[in-house]
Amino acid sequence: MQKVTLIPGDGIGPEITQVVKDIFEYMKVPIQWEEVEAGEHVIKDYGTPLPEYVIASIKRNKIALKGPITTPVAKGFRSVNVTLREQLNLFANLRPIKSLKAINSKFENVDLIIVRENTEDLYKGIEYKIEDIATSIRIITRKASEKIGWFTFNYAKKNNRKKVTAVHKANILKLGDGLFLDAIRNISKEFSDIEYEEKIVDNMSMQLVMNPEKYDVIVAPNLFGDILSDLAAGLIGGLGLAPGANIGDDVAVFEAVHGSAPDIANQGIANPIAILRSSIMLLDYLNLSDYAKQLESAIEKSLFDKNVLTPDLNGNGNTLTLKNKIISFLS
Repeated sequence: MQKVTLIPGDGIGPEITQVVKDIFEYMKVPIQWEEVEAGEHVIKDYGTPLPEYVIASIKRNKIALKGPITTPVAKGFRSVNVTLREQLNLFANLRPIKSLKAINSKFENVDLIIVRENTEDLYKGIEYKIEDIATSIRIITRKASEKIGWFTFNYAKKNNRKKVTAVHKANILKLGDGLFLDAIRNISKEFSDIEYEEKIVDNMSMQLVMNPEKYDVIVAPNLFGDILSDLAAGLIGGLGLAPGANIGDDVAVFEAVHGSAPDIANQGIANPIAILRSSIMLLDYLNLSDYAKQLESAIEKSLFDKNVLTPDLNGNGNTLTLKNKIISFLS
């Protein structure tokens, strides 16, 4: 039986990860959870939001499911998410963006994947300030760019995707994004059966909100990938529906990409769909695809019933009613 590290996280994290645990137990998914605590709420006990035993657990099990963890804005501790990606070398951030028939959104046929380089760019956190001048250093390396390039094209080929779009700002960031583009461009030549194109990030942003159906696989440096991922989530109904994964050479962390929402914590109205869809990615990663398909089908059917949906989905239900509805379709 596969052991999986479970990090409930902050805010609504414990509530939504409990839904995953309950549904997996009902389905008799052959995994065993190893639950560990990380986030803002553990600082008082450990002096850090990311105790070493959390990293050790993930390294040991090679796979984890993570709830949302609070990240302070402009002050406080460094992002736990960024630290995890660096310490575990989770070089690829994978964000599937696919329309759900039950969710009213402007676009009905979106089915794209955003692949984000996950280890460098401005997220290295190299900053300094002298009086009223702040400087942030952006790191782009050929090694990391090539690694995400190979991952992207191999992913596209394995999943029968037809086109890869590389996003950049090389018209302004000529050296950094120029290097990134050169690496991706060279790798594209090894995949003649996959169409390749390049888009400047501001144009890409416009294209996504006008013609998202035209795109298949998008690869981008860390910052642009981060921004475009959330923008694209808005095309299908928001972050509460969007799954995500961080993939390394031999370790993977699946996560809810939304925030910890402390304002609604412990009220029983948290939306578990994002973390459930991330758990589907986890099941596929573990080659438990039959369980993944069953859960995906049950979720899609449940979303048609407004009486069980959480308030953020314009429903009249709560976390429990939504969970129970999903389970009813698994019976």
